[in-house]
Amino acid sequence: MTVLVTGGTGTLGRALVPLLDDPRVLSRRAGPGRVVGDLATGEGLDAALAGIDTLVHLASRPRGDATATARLVDAARRAGVAHLVHISIVGADRVPLPYYREKVRSEQLVEGSGLGWTILRATQFHDLLAMLFAATARVGVLPVLAGTSFQSIAVGDVAARLADLVAAPASGRVPDLGGPEVRAMDDLARTWARATGKRRPVLPLRLPGAIARGYREGAHLTPAHAEGVVTFEQYLAAGVRS
Repeated sequence: MTVLVTGGTGTLGRALVPLLDDPRVLSRRAGPGRVVGDLATGEGLDAALAGIDTLVHLASRPRGDATATARLVDAARRAGVAHLVHISIVGADRVPLPYYREKVRSEQLVEGSGLGWTILRATQFHDLLAMLFAATARVGVLPVLAGTSFQSIAVGDVAARLADLVAAPASGRVPDLGGPEVRAMDDLARTWARATGKRRPVLPLRLPGAIARGYREGAHLTPAHAEGVVTFEQYLAAGVRS
């Protein structure tokens, strides 16, 4: 089986690629183990996908995600790719963030591609929360969404599940994957502050609108699938993000 990974140099890609057997990585720049192609323009995609059995689509962007996915799906059809594995986000169809709407459109393109496909939705990465807290701490406080919990997950746990899906037949929409704990955002912020030595008061904010309401109602959570292993504390202990 020949595997091509988009987004192979990103946060999730760097964790997944070592788990696969001699994969190729799509990149705009040449390098060891890379094939050159550009999702933004479509240039090089046909050559990059030649001879590929399984395509793992991890590359993502806040704007134009669905457009890039459409280009990739068209090229995968022309190349006769047998299996397209796609990563998405828990609650993408229930929290009306513009980026989430893009992810849903990308899912729909994969589902309608005519290829064998597998879609896994995962909860937010520990890395995302750590980066958010680090950014907001610069203003002297840690603002959090009042009444909101998160179920963050280690990138390595998501990569391990994806590696299993790559080795399996096309499975359609598989069960969501969530972190091991559902925890209040203010609790996670205090945990980050202790681990990083940042003395910042936590400031709960109750924001208006459908997006904040979706988070308060837990549309981004999957407590029935809390199958991640690494907790937020363990993630921070392994390499404190400040």
